[in-house]
Amino acid sequence: MVDTPHSSTALALLKRAHAHTVFERRARVLAQALAKEIPQQSSVLDIGCGDGTIATLIKEFNPGMSIRGIEFAARPSCSIECTTFDGRTIPYASASFDVCMFVDVLHHAGNNQGIASLLMEASRVSRRFVLIKDHLAETYFDFKTLQLMDWVGNRPHGVVLPYNYQKRTQWNRFFAQSGLEVIHWRDEIPLYPFPFSLLFGRKLHFITLLQKIGFSSR
Repeated sequence: MVDTPHSSTALALLKRAHAHTVFERRARVLAQALAKEIPQQSSVLDIGCGDGTIATLIKEFNPGMSIRGIEFAARPSCSIECTTFDGRTIPYASASFDVCMFVDVLHHAGNNQGIASLLMEASRVSRRFVLIKDHLAETYFDFKTLQLMDWVGNRPHGVVLPYNYQKRTQWNRFFAQSGLEVIHWRDEIPLYPFPFSLLFGRKLHFITLLQKIGFSSR
């Protein structure tokens, strides 16, 4: 789709409306939920950190942790330390961080192989945990709802939207292929106020804390 002056203006208005009505509340609720999953004093790598807003809020709720980010197109205004990567290979040695984290990143991978590759890289770079926030699409209606949400939230920012949503069974396959096991799964996250939650909640979102299979704390 080619943007016209009219469509560009509409997108700018949509971006401002989304920021005021949804993003700020959603970011704080999400950051608080993620912060609870991260052990105290952990070092965290935020893969696909964007402008660092979520990471900064997580640190507010879990001040003992340290966090840095990587991003395909790192932003000079990012609020955390951030470096650029190619979107495939994480530029850190194995076992460099206690936790590797993806927040609404994996469904932007162009295909399932992209998701699998990124998860395997995260498992390699993590000492123990991988923390994920992403989407579930168990039905066609779920898919179309997520597609609308993605377009409203990301189209004004020029984000590529492959709409690569997964069922839980497929997520479990990705986890197993990457040598990860679920130790905590949560799919009821109050990101949206009533009545918006009736449409945009519905277990379309999940947070899961994964641990490397066979990990020993010795």
